[in-house]
Amino acid sequence: MRTKTTSKESRKTDLPDDLSAKDILVYLKSHASPENVTGMARYGINPERNYGVCTPILFDVAKRAKGNHKLAQELWDSGVRDARLVACFMDDPAKVTGEQMDDWVKDFNSWDVCDGCCIHLFSRTKEAHTKARQWSASDEEYVKRAGYVMMATLVVHDKKAPDSLFRAYLPLMVKGATDERNYVKKAVSWALRVVGQRSTQLNKEAIRTAERIRKLDSKAAKWIASDALRELRSDKVKTRLRKREESLH
Repeated sequence: MRTKTTSKESRKTDLPDDLSAKDILVYLKSHASPENVTGMARYGINPERNYGVCTPILFDVAKRAKGNHKLAQELWDSGVRDARLVACFMDDPAKVTGEQMDDWVKDFNSWDVCDGCCIHLFSRTKEAHTKARQWSASDEEYVKRAGYVMMATLVVHDKKAPDSLFRAYLPLMVKGATDERNYVKKAVSWALRVVGQRSTQLNKEAIRTAERIRKLDSKAAKWIASDALRELRSDKVKTRLRKREESLH
């Protein structure tokens, strides 16, 4: 009886061991899905130079070339959305410089690439906190979003950092709260909610920050405050923080 080949097995045999950027781009294009591109566009993902390859395939390709810094740069330079995500998933954070981060962030033209790059690569670099602060002051929508996504992601990835490092982000959230652009205000809310769940003390300070934001004369600010306060004051968050504090003693 013929055994059905799984998609995972077929992906492994479709790619050569010594991968090149051309190999990966041809492979990604072979898995292109116009239907996915259309569906992504409904969720605000830029359809330009987008093959619509599903995320598991992107992760699988990245795993095959994990840590190949040179190849990651070549994929990024292709300008193809799917290849750029592979680059973010595979690059070596230890080799990523501040200059590279600034170059790549200027190329962001969709929230998915912005978030994928910050979550899987940039937040793991030694320049992460510096770039979070710098980018949050940018006038460019996706650069500014990247700054706040970095703040949110660093709460998870930089567990050894003192609370004071994240406390210093709260005034920057106040500054960004009046930006009416959708992808910025959502990122500010995300950062505020996540920082406010790092510790009991930061929860109190994040709530005070949200109350301060709510008083600003801005629709975006009022939305951010409402969104953050609803979560930060919830019983679920309070219980989680209490259990975390108890486990530390």
